[in-house]
Amino acid sequence: MTNPQAPQRAGRLSTLAAAYVIARRDFGAILFSRAFFFFLLGPLFPVIVGAMAGGVGARVNESAHLPVLGIAMEGADIDAVTRAHDVLSPQLGSGLPMLLVVKRLEPGQHYDATAALERGDLGVSAILSGPPSAPRLTGPEGRISAWQGPVSLLMAQAMGKAPDSYPEVAKSPVASSLSNDRGSQLKTAQAAQTLLFLLTMLLAGMVLSNLVEEKGNKIIEILAAAIPMDAVFFGKLFAMLAVSMVGIVVWGLCGAALVLVAGSALPSLPSPAVGWPVFLALGVIYFSAAYLLLGSVFLAIGSLATTVREVQTLSMPVTMMQLMVFFLASYAMTQPGSAVEMFALAFPFSSPFAMLARAAQEPALWTHLAAIGWQVFWVIVLVRLGARLFRSRVMKSGPVRVKARRKGWFAGRRAASPA
Repeated sequence: MTNPQAPQRAGRLSTLAAAYVIARRDFGAILFSRAFFFFLLGPLFPVIVGAMAGGVGARVNESAHLPVLGIAMEGADIDAVTRAHDVLSPQLGSGLPMLLVVKRLEPGQHYDATAALERGDLGVSAILSGPPSAPRLTGPEGRISAWQGPVSLLMAQAMGKAPDSYPEVAKSPVASSLSNDRGSQLKTAQAAQTLLFLLTMLLAGMVLSNLVEEKGNKIIEILAAAIPMDAVFFGKLFAMLAVSMVGIVVWGLCGAALVLVAGSALPSLPSPAVGWPVFLALGVIYFSAAYLLLGSVFLAIGSLATTVREVQTLSMPVTMMQLMVFFLASYAMTQPGSAVEMFALAFPFSSPFAMLARAAQEPALWTHLAAIGWQVFWVIVLVRLGARLFRSRVMKSGPVRVKARRKGWFAGRRAASPA
């Protein structure tokens, strides 16, 4: 005897196919709504304000952290250069670099300035060596080219020469100093972490309101009866991720237009350790991971809440937790190789932020493959836990419902049995 429900089960969509149907439905419904246009406009205002504040902060940071010129000369020459710097500083101000004595040499002693810069433990941008009559600047090409004139004037003052007699400053360019690379790459890592956090917190909240509305309209019950609940959760999560990507593309095009208009007036970030193409690709991947991880938690909260007020109440602890996660990743960024960084890399919610900062500072790529796999695993776990929680607490199905049915069946048998 054939089972009448067999054709329906045979025609039931798989979890992936059902998730694709839900994602396509939600993506189209949100993308072509009038509210999506205002959604795109809303974040532009805080971005503009943030860009203006960042420009002011960059000016303050630039004035507070002036580049330093290291000196490696004989003791008498260092004293003469220091006195000349004190004389010229009131007249030239910031035109003269700050000086730091890195090595007092004995007569005839040689000093390898290139090796000292490669070690990166001096905290200087370039090194001045040689006698005042034949000075030599060692450092990045752009930095020593800008310092050639001031250093020549400084050496002339140190030797007591006439204003029309200046020694020629030789240059020894190096690729870059390690200390400068680490400091600049730290700025790139910090900027990337901040942008990732702002985008995640701004866009992940859409998942909450979407599910609450469908619960109020009873649509979620129809979907749950037709397809697996895991597929509903995965579909909605990836639909909102796709909508967020559309918003990011629009904002990115606006930012590119701003860069073309403003040009060199905007502050530039140093190149990350993995290079800009790989870093941008990892940024997209880690944003997706951070969005899916936080969105899966928000999705579970939205599935349990019945009103917007409940959503706000339940989501507040998660928002505060995400803020603490951001602070953890920011602190771990400054402690490479420590136990704090290892914990930030392993903890699922801080892993995308910590790994993006690591990409700005470390060139190794194999660690990112392991981290991405780890984050995908936790997305799957959190979505399945949220779907199971929704079935047991809201839909009253799953193990709880089976237990109730068994209890009712035994009660019916007892009632049907003769007294």
